[in-house]
Amino acid sequence: MPERRRADARRNYTRILAVAEEEVAAHGSDASLEQIARTAGVGSATVRRHFPTRRALLEAVSRKRIEALCVRAHELTGKDDSRSALLEWLDDVVTYSVSARGLAAALAYGGPVHENSCSAALEEAAGPLLRRAVQDGALATGVTVADLITLIVGIVLATEHHPDPATQADRLFWLAVAGLSPQS
Repeated sequence: MPERRRADARRNYTRILAVAEEEVAAHGSDASLEQIARTAGVGSATVRRHFPTRRALLEAVSRKRIEALCVRAHELTGKDDSRSALLEWLDDVVTYSVSARGLAAALAYGGPVHENSCSAALEEAAGPLLRRAVQDGALATGVTVADLITLIVGIVLATEHHPDPATQADRLFWLAVAGLSPQS
């Protein structure tokens, strides 16, 4: 929130975001904007002024987690085994996405990438991991970070109502990594 805004606008933003974090944690990306407004003690128009779209709200709620994943990508970039580093980071993305309801929806591509700050940040942070894995022959050329994030989003969204979503998402992720064919 820009500091040039009025103090009451900054307070409203902070209160709305705190309530939204709780609502998204409880209800995922379908959290009610009206309920968020009621709980925050503001009108629906105030919520929409600060967060003009549901995606904007989800991105704001997910910002800290996205920053942590970006830091993690930078930490892993220097690791000797580029395949292991990339897979470790992707596993972290799966884990975060399963545990943080709404994060997968924030990462989903619904329009141009520049409109999705979460995915754009992850693409920038993980780019060096991916390029190094391709350069080392550990990953096929032509695979993009966007491809990998889309795969993870699909897995997380497909498993979010499973009795044990974390275990199921992890299983499907590693199945995708291994491929469907038995090792020969």
